[in-house]
Amino acid sequence: MVNFMLKIKGELENLTNLQPEGGCDDPNFTFYFKFKCGNCGELSPKETTVTLSETVPLPTGRGTAHLTQRCKFCGRDGSLMMIPGRGRPLTLADCELHRFAPLMVFECRGFEPVGFSFRGGWKAEALSGTKFNDIDLSDGEFAEYDEKGQCPVGISNLQGDFVVFK
Repeated sequence: MVNFMLKIKGELENLTNLQPEGGCDDPNFTFYFKFKCGNCGELSPKETTVTLSETVPLPTGRGTAHLTQRCKFCGRDGSLMMIPGRGRPLTLADCELHRFAPLMVFECRGFEPVGFSFRGGWKAEALSGTKFNDIDLSDGEFAEYDEKGQCPVGISNLQGDFVVFK
């Protein structure tokens, strides 16, 4: 069993607190990424989705996980459990210091997550206090105008990285 921390970073323009719509532990936020088999190294051909609110029984029949998957190449089973409570929003200060912000911890058995994809369901707050909800980051960027602050706001150069976490 290995724990992987999903960390995100990017450039925020006049925005702060980028996070999933319901917060970092949003039970309905969908994470999109691929898996690499821990046995044969095969990369899953399609993206896999996982949410905190959904669990499935383990193939052994003892317990549950947020995701179970079988490697199409070697046939090995793997499972993933999400561990909430360790994430925080990406802030403007993080961006200015070129730092990653932790988002979620994944306990993985049999495979490792790779290639996080940003999609819809994000929120951020303008420096003026204006809230921007249901931000779609599928294109890797977001641009809008903050009427209250009378300035453009934006998100660009997004990166997601999985690192081993102890």
